[in-house]
Amino acid sequence: MTGFLFELSFWLAAPVWLLLIFMPGRRITERIAASPLTVVPVLLVYLAMAAPVFPELWSAVSSPDIDVFRDLTARANGAGAVWAQVIAWDLLLGQWMYREARRLGIHPWVMGPLLVLTILLSPIGLLVFLVLRAARQPRHATAGREVPLRS
Repeated sequence: MTGFLFELSFWLAAPVWLLLIFMPGRRITERIAASPLTVVPVLLVYLAMAAPVFPELWSAVSSPDIDVFRDLTARANGAGAVWAQVIAWDLLLGQWMYREARRLGIHPWVMGPLLVLTILLSPIGLLVFLVLRAARQPRHATAGREVPLRS
């Protein structure tokens, strides 16, 4: 059952990723990308995997120690729970990147490969996107800040 749940966490997120990558700009993609509820099925898998190892999980996160974390991930449910958590956060990150790219006018042919990179290696995908985003931000001094009105 643990192996099934491990794989299920990815397959629950895959349809959203496919929309973001292959159907950008479509109404359904825009609606789904705007919803944080896309991760709920993955989080339910997380809960199913985390529940049997909750004491070990709590120990690993409440006072972080590499050996305790290694012991947690050596257990099938511990590794599966961490995997499901990564899948959920990566999906939220991908949705945010998609929406930001649309807002900034970054072409889908640029974002498609970048979203694939984010699926596979999210820290690298995020870093590349943040550099790209910074390059696309308005350069004038008041960008992103409110300017007080003088009376």
